[in-house]
Amino acid sequence: MIILSKTVIITGGGSGLGLALAREYNKTYNVYLVGRNEKKLEQAVQSFTHSENKVSYKVCDVTNYEQTESILQSIFQSENVHLLINNAGMGVFEPLENLSKTDITGMLETNVYGTIFPTKIAFPLFKKQGFGKVMNIISTAGLRGKVNESVYCASKFAVRGFTESLVKEWDGSNIYPTAVYMGGMDTPFWDESTHIADRSRLKSPEQVASLIVEQDDNRPEIFIDR
Repeated sequence: MIILSKTVIITGGGSGLGLALAREYNKTYNVYLVGRNEKKLEQAVQSFTHSENKVSYKVCDVTNYEQTESILQSIFQSENVHLLINNAGMGVFEPLENLSKTDITGMLETNVYGTIFPTKIAFPLFKKQGFGKVMNIISTAGLRGKVNESVYCASKFAVRGFTESLVKEWDGSNIYPTAVYMGGMDTPFWDESTHIADRSRLKSPEQVASLIVEQDDNRPEIFIDR
């Protein structure tokens, strides 16, 4: 059933998996892209040329609690929000000894705070609506440790624990948290990295987005890869 009045919010929505998810969900829902880079968001919105449903964007740094609170409250005031997808992420793939303090804090702030802050802010807004969904994009880095991914995996394990706890904490609330686990994808995420030698073996973000939407039925976990 097409519900034209409902909206999906996607953080890190300007490119990669975020944008691919936006294209999939926009077939049924209005979409709000959230990200730091206004130019990228503008280009993303302009690329939706034949959409019957609305596509909008808001510039927001999800590691900034006050900014995130202001942006999400404004969206919830004007939209009937169906789903929040916490997709914003950052990865630096090096041996631990080579990581700078900025690398470490950047990953923890973007991947952990950038998931916890929007979720915490959205929960009472969903509660007021009487229904809602939060989808946290984690990756297989939240399932096992990997070489040159120690801090990245630590951040993703944190989000896994956070999401698994919310499944129990929100039980019976009519608000559904979902953890999503997938392997690496051929996206701009790897443009500045040599960590993946052969990107051709990776799934496309479009393939992964299609599989996620297919399995989005309020289940607590979606496994694209293990």
